Amino acid sequence: MHADHSGRREAREEGQAAEHLMARAHAETSYAAGEPILQVRDLVKHFPLTQGIVFKRQVGAVKAVDGVSFDLHRGETLGLVGESGCGKSTVAKLITHLEEPTAGTLRYKGEDITRLSGRALKAVRRNIQMVFQDPYTSLNPRMTVGDIVGEPFDIHPDVAPKGDRRRRVQELLDVVGLNPEYINRYPHQFSGGQRQRIGIARGLALRPEIIVADEPVSALDVSVQAQVINLMERLQDEFELSYVFIAHDLSVVRHISDRVGVMYLGKIVEIGSEEQIYEHPTHPYTQALLSAVPVPDPEAEQERERIVLEGDVPSPANPPSGCHFRTRCWKAQHRCVVEEPLLAVPENFADSRPGEAVHHPSACHFAAERAAVVPPGVSG
Repeated sequence: MHADHSGRREAREEGQAAEHLMARAHAETSYAAGEPILQVRDLVKHFPLTQGIVFKRQVGAVKAVDGVSFDLHRGETLGLVGESGCGKSTVAKLITHLEEPTAGTLRYKGEDITRLSGRALKAVRRNIQMVFQDPYTSLNPRMTVGDIVGEPFDIHPDVAPKGDRRRRVQELLDVVGLNPEYINRYPHQFSGGQRQRIGIARGLALRPEIIVADEPVSALDVSVQAQVINLMERLQDEFELSYVFIAHDLSVVRHISDRVGVMYLGKIVEIGSEEQIYEHPTHPYTQALLSAVPVPDPEAEQERERIVLEGDVPSPANPPSGCHFRTRCWKAQHRCVVEEPLLAVPENFADSRPGEAVHHPSACHFAAERAAVVPPGVSG
């Protein structure tokens, strides 16, 4: 009985994999140069809140991600910034299928990968890898570096034959700036920066096209941060990678990103090029974030206006009606209570041309440019 059930499951997975390969071949044919390599549309993740022990019933939901949309182009770095708890890491887990979305779609090279499972999901995961935030807990302390970096080859044996894996692992260690002879060492024998390099090497093992980096430098010293950021930029050029780079350090994000999305309470409230977001922000929340970044110029620091937000971030289990930011916004009016602003080019900038700095999506009814001192990028 068990063997019969296993056989049916394997047959079902093989059928799904065959359908996926056919759909993927069609998507690859229709996928044109210049189109986004990853398309995220109306992505939602609600975690249910339940009551009861035996008879559980749902009484609400934590709206961790509540309608996120963006495109990622080949060779591009999209930065996602925002306060802790705004949903950045949940977006990363949804892209890599570590969490299943409640609603919305994910398209990779034109192919819908939202509900894939089994072998079809395994095939896509090979091209979308992740670098985790904590270099200490993301590495198994009982495994050697060679086993950690080579583990993807056990899951995808077609990438590297068994006899060739040691050489491939040593090559990866060399690429990320570690001595290939460290292959038999354990994670506790490395510094934080070296451990993160091991995590990056693991992410590169299958030669993916997209890497989702979830705050990869937040646990590192400033000098080590710059080294890891410069390494990621070099690897992007060398391996033609596309990054979704998540962080809360605005200066780090500016240094590495081509475009930046600002998140608040599960939504993207403003998105645009690095110049548009940092030099011409139009959303009040983005302006408040930038005003909090220290400037290494005492005179400029004294002259600029600091925007201090009042109150706490509302609970994602009970977000405000209309605009989620209205409870902390100095521009809030009745329209903000009853009508949720769309993420689009604001009406008062509709006459601007697409190339102009203010011509970028901002989810605010009263979006306006505000003069601000631009925080410097990270020097490497």
